[in-house]
Amino acid sequence: MKGFKRVVLVIVSVLLLTSWSIPCHASDNAFRDIFENAFYGGLAGTLVGGALLVFTHRPSDHLDYLSVGAASGVLAGAAYGLAKSSRAFAEIDNGKVKLAMPTIMPEFQDANAKGSSTVMLKAELIRGKF
Repeated sequence: MKGFKRVVLVIVSVLLLTSWSIPCHASDNAFRDIFENAFYGGLAGTLVGGALLVFTHRPSDHLDYLSVGAASGVLAGAAYGLAKSSRAFAEIDNGKVKLAMPTIMPEFQDANAKGSSTVMLKAELIRGKF
C-alpha cells in the first residue's frame, strides 16, 4: 500500500509541475512591482527571523522574531520597489508627454571637515525615451 501511495504522489507531482505555467508579460505597472517586492521581502524577512530562532536557547519564547523579520522585510521590499520605480515629473515617451508626481530620493554626501554628513534630496524633472 505504501508503494501505491508513493507512485500516486509522484504522478500527481509530475502532472502539477509540468502543467502549471505562469505567463510572462512585460511589467509596466509600478504598483504591482512595489507589491511584489514587498511580498518577497516579507517572505525573505520571515525566513531570516526563522533562521535566527535556531540560535536562541528557547525558540518557543522568541516567535516574535518571525513577525519582526516579516515586517522589516516588507518595509525593505517596499522601499526597494519605490526606489526601483522612480518617476520623473514629466516623461516623454514616443512623442507623448506624461505628467506624474516625481519620486524624491535621498542622497548622502561624504562627511565634511566637521565630521558631519549632509543629506540631499533629488527628484527627476524630465525623463525621455527617443
